[in-house]
Amino acid sequence: MSASSARSARTGRRSTRTSPPDRTAPFLAAYDALLDRWPVPVEPLTVRTGHGTTRINACGPADGRPLVLLHGGGATSTLWSANAGSWAAAGHRVLAVDLIGDPGRSVHDGPALAGLPGLLGWLDAVLDGLGVPRADLCGHSYGAWIALQYALHAPDRVDRLALLDPTQCFAGFRPGYLLHALPLFLPGRSADRARRFLDWETGGARLDPAWREVYALGHADFPASRVVTGPRPTPDRLHTLAAPTLTLLAEHSRVHDAHRVAEAARRALPGSTVDVLPDASHHDLPMAAAPEVNRRLAAFLATPPA
Repeated sequence: MSASSARSARTGRRSTRTSPPDRTAPFLAAYDALLDRWPVPVEPLTVRTGHGTTRINACGPADGRPLVLLHGGGATSTLWSANAGSWAAAGHRVLAVDLIGDPGRSVHDGPALAGLPGLLGWLDAVLDGLGVPRADLCGHSYGAWIALQYALHAPDRVDRLALLDPTQCFAGFRPGYLLHALPLFLPGRSADRARRFLDWETGGARLDPAWREVYALGHADFPASRVVTGPRPTPDRLHTLAAPTLTLLAEHSRVHDAHRVAEAARRALPGSTVDVLPDASHHDLPMAAAPEVNRRLAAFLATPPA
């Protein structure tokens, strides 16, 4: 499927296996309302793959260099509301993907992803469907793990790689974070649980209330799909990474110790750029630190590869 044949889609049910439309309606309304607030026009695209239909929110010049954005678990592509306009203005064709099987407007109505190979094959199919042979890749949290794994899987398709407070890339999770996150996946899922979790991790400071509601309603209204996880890449595997890499960590992240992760990232990727941004936590990094994140990423993408 070519980029020209990717069809627009503002509506549509996510999956035949999701909650009834009357339950998902508040989430979808909140999702669309936040997307409407983006400072640039958004072109909603869909690409059909073997696992279902993937939603991509595109902006920026059609002939700009592709920048693929992968959000963290449950965050949806609306996470990038404070970033996409800046990167589009810098000349990038921003392609913000809703992860298949996650809350959002992607529709997982096909087979399960069957592990990491299936997840990477799905992203291959999305890029093929968009007509994007090569792209810059930026991921946040779980999306950063996917981006790193994809850059190792398909080095000829990734020009540059940006990782925003990545999880399971250079270090594991703090046990306390996992204990706080556990209720999100237990029976009786609710928006209030998700709100309390976000407020605990971020302190509620500078967290976009509209995005907080999208996240909370998504956790309440969409049954959890089986999350594709895997081990961290080994040091030997990381040494094969070809793409220039930027890693930005949130100083107040409760997921991990940002400074220790920064040191681990520098050891794993000696030629990469690694920095810790103050006054940001894990979940609010793209929003709370948007001016610095936007500036750092734009400068990184503008630098010719070594």
